[in-house]
Amino acid sequence: MVKERVNSVKFWVKRSQTVTHIAGVRGTSAVCDSTCTSRSLLEDDTEGRTEQGVMSLQTLVASNNTSLIQPGFSLFRFGRHVFFFGQKGWPKRSCPTGVFLVDLKSNELKLRSTTFSNESSYLPPLRHPAVTSLADKSDGEIIQYLIHGGKTPNNEVSQKLYIISIASAVNKKITLCCREKDLEGDIPAARYGHSINVVHSRGKKAVVIFGGRSYVPLNQRTTEKWNSVVDCEPYIYLIDLQFGCSTMHTIKEIQDGLSFHVSISRNDTVYIIGGHSLENNIRSTNVYKVNVDLLLGSPAITCNILQSRLSLSSSIVTQTCPDEFFIVGGYESDSQKKMTCHKVLISGNNIDFEEVEAPDWTGEIKHSKTWFGADMGHGTVLLGIPGDNKNQNSDSSFFFYLLSHGEEDNLMAQSCSQGSLDDQEDSMPLEDSEEFMFSGGGIISDEDIYNEDDEEDESETGYWITCCSDCDLDINTWVPYYSTELNKPAMIYCSGEDGHWVHAQCMDLSEHMLINLSENNIKYFCNEHIKLERGLQTPKKMTPVMKPPLKRVGRKPSISRMSPSKKSFLRRLFE
Repeated sequence: MVKERVNSVKFWVKRSQTVTHIAGVRGTSAVCDSTCTSRSLLEDDTEGRTEQGVMSLQTLVASNNTSLIQPGFSLFRFGRHVFFFGQKGWPKRSCPTGVFLVDLKSNELKLRSTTFSNESSYLPPLRHPAVTSLADKSDGEIIQYLIHGGKTPNNEVSQKLYIISIASAVNKKITLCCREKDLEGDIPAARYGHSINVVHSRGKKAVVIFGGRSYVPLNQRTTEKWNSVVDCEPYIYLIDLQFGCSTMHTIKEIQDGLSFHVSISRNDTVYIIGGHSLENNIRSTNVYKVNVDLLLGSPAITCNILQSRLSLSSSIVTQTCPDEFFIVGGYESDSQKKMTCHKVLISGNNIDFEEVEAPDWTGEIKHSKTWFGADMGHGTVLLGIPGDNKNQNSDSSFFFYLLSHGEEDNLMAQSCSQGSLDDQEDSMPLEDSEEFMFSGGGIISDEDIYNEDDEEDESETGYWITCCSDCDLDINTWVPYYSTELNKPAMIYCSGEDGHWVHAQCMDLSEHMLINLSENNIKYFCNEHIKLERGLQTPKKMTPVMKPPLKRVGRKPSISRMSPSKKSFLRRLFE
């Protein structure tokens, strides 16, 4: 085999497919600029890995609650069960947790409601959070997921860290537990589109947070650019999960902020691949190899810059075995989707990128300007593209596909039957980095179906109605007013006329009065009907109050005396 070495970087070309082999050399920057033909080195040093296979594409039929799926959602997997997280809008009454079990049977995609334990913290729906898993040391089974940052339905950016685990699993009914982790020290600012990984060194573990975007600081905002976003500073945050201590580290090799990149961790190393920089508007081909040495006292972080031929953002990474990953989807530029698929192999100090044969993309996928998805685990990815509602039988506005690296018999490709693309949208593509994010997840359950058709449309008849002429509550700007509120405004029933619901905040009710009315089951009338009720009532008959006559104080009343002549005159007059 003929090899040519350039700056400790080697290339092999296997027929029509290119394998990029990057040797990690401390303190050097590798430049890939030399190729030669030969058989693949993988034949020599990849024993035990899966054989190169074709990515399979399967069309799914959207069913129950799939209208809640939106770009930026996440999936996480416990065993054979996959959970959907990051729904569109705030949770509804039938599934207040906003987390659903993914039921995938006979090419039909359904979402079923999921419950949380009573001691769980509230987990809001978050788009584009950073998600990673924690596995058990003994059997490697995933026992926890970490969720950091993300956007809420009100477009607020979160800085909180949540830990998701299974509280109980009885008779196929799984109850989840969510805990909010308090952090101290250098707390990462609120962000989305970033990455989170777990590294292991010297018998200890730490959480690594990097990149992402956030809103312009308040003191720099203007009316015209109030909602403008910027890349977060390229700092690396290390978090000790046991004590919640967070430390910030500056890496001189990383000068520009990155977001919507791919990150892969292996032992004490995190590989940061691709990503989009807003300031430069580029998708770098750099691969940042970050080594974390958890020394006693102060950890040591080193970074090497490696070069690849991959320029990507918003891609999805899925793992098939401990040292084998696949990168699919994403974008090569603002208007060009990344239609190729790549296998990533990690061996010792080296990382290899190999282009594999992509599936036979459907016409809808080829013509769609945007796409999104999330990792379901075990080499499977759930993909979605904008659809045309008038050609669909479901309420979902997206088409969904299952992309898998496995046996073709298990995932047989099906023709797309959603209709023609003649009427496809002509709008400009969304910002690519707002479309994609990655995480982990699974399938199957026989629980009762959460059917959103069984409940009222809360945008018209529920919490977000216009309850009175002075009502100004908006779902996009509302914030909790009472301590009892969580993600919906408190309401009280008015007994006037035919009866209706009103917002307690619009009625200027104090929290004490609201609780008193609720606990004592007191009939209530809103501000508009209280006057009417009073007008219809017959006034009560009041007993008059007898008041004693007032007496003059200070002098005796004068006595009038008639003269004798007046007395004589009156006597003669009446005789």
